[in-house]
Amino acid sequence: MDSSPGVEAIAAWLEQSALLNIRQLADRSEFNVTALDVLHRLDTAGPVRLTALAAAAGVSQPSMSQLIRRLECRGMTQRTTDTSDGRATLVTITDVGRDMVRQRRRDLAERLAALLATLPINDRAGLELAARVALPLITRLTAVEASNAAQRVPR
Repeated sequence: MDSSPGVEAIAAWLEQSALLNIRQLADRSEFNVTALDVLHRLDTAGPVRLTALAAAAGVSQPSMSQLIRRLECRGMTQRTTDTSDGRATLVTITDVGRDMVRQRRRDLAERLAALLATLPINDRAGLELAARVALPLITRLTAVEASNAAQRVPR
């Protein structure tokens, strides 16, 4: 493992960003972090096998099955049979779930805008520049980790 100061700085930045999002910005009154992650993943990736969702979230398949059942009861997700493998289940997001994800994103953006307004304009410009540079890189890292998690799923 690389323990150079650059790695430590990136790790600290990611940790603080996550804490800001989870503790101050995200509204978790209805959904926990895992449920929000699953809904976001389904919204962006389309139908996903239950086993892949469990692996990506780092939870057991029975735990994911219970979570999906709760989301189904709220009309957020639905299960279908995987036509390529009749034994497997695909989970999809419904229009209700998709609408909720989009509303949460709008709410998050509003809370973040209010928080950013407390910073001097030069600091906001610096954060915007950092975000424009970092977002494609973080997106690539997320894709790598999702691919690694999918490979760890027993077939």
